[in-house]
Amino acid sequence: MNYHDCLEELARLGQELRGVKFDLATIQTILASLGDPHLRYPTAIVAGTNGKGSTSAFLASILQAAGYRTGLYTSPHLLRPNERIRLNGREISDADFADVFTRVWEVAGRLLENRSLAQRPSFFEFLTASGFVYFARQAANFAVLEVGMGGRLDATNVTIPRVAVITNIDLDHEKFLGETHAAIAAEKAGVIKPGRPVVSSVENPEAREVIRRRARELGAPLVETESFARVAHFTDSEGLMIFDLTVGEDPFSDLAPSLRGRFQLQNAITAVTAAWLLKREGLVIPQEAVARGLERTSWPGRLEFISESPLVVLDGAHNPGGARELAAFATEHWAGRRLRLVYASMRDKAIGEISRLLFPLAEVIYLTLPDQPRAASPEEILSAVGRRPANVRLEDDPVRALERALAESAPDDVVLAAGSLFLVGAIKKAQQEGRLKLGRRMAIPVR
Repeated sequence: MNYHDCLEELARLGQELRGVKFDLATIQTILASLGDPHLRYPTAIVAGTNGKGSTSAFLASILQAAGYRTGLYTSPHLLRPNERIRLNGREISDADFADVFTRVWEVAGRLLENRSLAQRPSFFEFLTASGFVYFARQAANFAVLEVGMGGRLDATNVTIPRVAVITNIDLDHEKFLGETHAAIAAEKAGVIKPGRPVVSSVENPEAREVIRRRARELGAPLVETESFARVAHFTDSEGLMIFDLTVGEDPFSDLAPSLRGRFQLQNAITAVTAAWLLKREGLVIPQEAVARGLERTSWPGRLEFISESPLVVLDGAHNPGGARELAAFATEHWAGRRLRLVYASMRDKAIGEISRLLFPLAEVIYLTLPDQPRAASPEEILSAVGRRPANVRLEDDPVRALERALAESAPDDVVLAAGSLFLVGAIKKAQQEGRLKLGRRMAIPVR
């Protein structure tokens, strides 16, 4: 198959939540038939509700800066599935994507024919297997794997990681993972392996206790960043941070992560702690590689500033935890500025709770609809909110919604597009294709 053929086959499979299966049998059978590519390089696995993508990106960047040929597997993508599979920061090429995807597709087809598989693999399983094959073919020295959903039965959870990482846990995907912090934590704790070290930045007391108990049961050394990592000399300039950090007894000075927001401070600390543990496992990770890796990390769609007059910001906050962090950032950094919110959501999200956090920030709210089957229409969003805000506009097309917000904004205003990574992807695609004209682009900060 060529690249276009592969995308068509993926489209027929639907997105991640279609065809979700709660077992690892399918991915394990496929990988065994492919020669177990996922066992040819050491890995780190990163689970959690919020922050797991940023933490994965930070850790992969640190390992790359240390000289390791580093794979990074993440989800979802904003524009193209290639974004999910990266080597040393570069997304897989169209030709390589077609090559590895076709290989997985052919193997899965044979397994279905001889009834070794009970059903066709899901969208996520196909891409996960493709990522494992690509990293093996490219002779990766290390791979960082972001869990798609949950952990225990996620398709990424087939390796024996050198370190497991669990970022903060909040309520999300309750239909699949459970309706309490403890139930969700039990699924995330599935990435913990016997005797392998674990880094946890979990804050919720119930979830934290679940992680502790599972680590004890498996004899897995547990490092909790809250007590193990200490921050000093912290400064914040427009959401960009510089700080000193001590992990265990090892000091790191003038760390300056490239990602904005106080919540990224915790993600950076978690990644540095994971790198510290990997160094104790025998990897060579100089302190300068830690600093350089944090400074060079790229993770689009999370407090991403794309234009400055007016300020246009994209954030994929799609659950209450993410919305709380975004609201805190807006309150701290945009106080006194008029804010216009372009908002979209998937139907299975906590729209009511998220709207109570984000809507009061905005002078005007523009409700819109990304081109996704799971997306809630503006009318469905209003129904979930309950009481209709007085300052709301309905515009089905995300690009027109953003353009309308821009047209009604003064140069010093803030236009925030948030609530779904699919919304962020729609805006970035329009910008990339020249269908969206913005003001002056943000300059890359020099620090």
